[in-house]
Amino acid sequence: MNVLRRSVLSVPGHVAKMHLKASQSAADVVMLDLEDSVPLDEKSAARDAVVASLTQVDWGHRQISVRINAIETPLAYQDLIAVVERAGHHLYSIVAPKVDHPGDIHFVDRLLSGIEQRVGIDRPIGIEASIESAAGLNAVSDIAAAGKRLVSLVFGIADYSASIGARLVSISGHGENEDQIYPGHRWHFALSRMVMAAKANGLKVIDAPYGNFKDVDGLTRAAAMGCALGCDGKWAIHPTQIEPINTVFTPAGADIQRAQRIVAAAEAAQQAGRGAVALDGRMIDQATLRLARQLCDAARALAKPVQNAAS
Repeated sequence: MNVLRRSVLSVPGHVAKMHLKASQSAADVVMLDLEDSVPLDEKSAARDAVVASLTQVDWGHRQISVRINAIETPLAYQDLIAVVERAGHHLYSIVAPKVDHPGDIHFVDRLLSGIEQRVGIDRPIGIEASIESAAGLNAVSDIAAAGKRLVSLVFGIADYSASIGARLVSISGHGENEDQIYPGHRWHFALSRMVMAAKANGLKVIDAPYGNFKDVDGLTRAAAMGCALGCDGKWAIHPTQIEPINTVFTPAGADIQRAQRIVAAAEAAQQAGRGAVALDGRMIDQATLRLARQLCDAARALAKPVQNAAS
């Protein structure tokens, strides 16, 4: 869970030249998409392109995910077999879209288990559940607890909006112009509900993409709101969105130093046999200590210097 997932760059599975560019980006995760961005008549070709890129491209330190088609379609099981049998050793996770029921996760889990046994993959491939409907959000706690493979929940804002009949206020349907019609964060409840379910089960939460890739200020505001609600990262639909997203979800130097001091004070109190922990005249409770340790973990994942509390 300490692996960084600040920015998840979504790339169409059938456009191989974009895969190479993505491998050279600053994204923490590259998601090769077999679903919405791929025309129906190119689904098979997209699988081949994804397999070729997984096995031939140097992805460096990045995690690589593949988004399959919806479980309810006749395409999902074909995606899993075609990609995982040939290139599963290179995969970090499978993104399952439009998850409405824990059974969707069970299906992907069982099929992955069989494929892994057949081709000798000894590291279980993770699953990311995309919550994109009222039914999915209603069942999100059960979905988040549906299997040990789960690594994150992802918010699918456009399909969720359609499922509840929310007003369409932008061309993309992905987070734009929200402040024009709602006094606050229109998706506060949905995201908070997902965050609660995810964190109760040790999962990360990835916020939906922001549709207007030319609007850096709007993207930054949207990312900051997601971060404030407890999200760990955000999808990007264009390489220019990666830097603003990474910036928002990267702990600031002052925050890291504060966290280091909190952890050091707690360890010093423990060594001295004191139950209470105080710093700068303020008491530190266990919840604050957990937050500080999480921040230090994130800093380590970023390869930022984190002092040993004893030093």
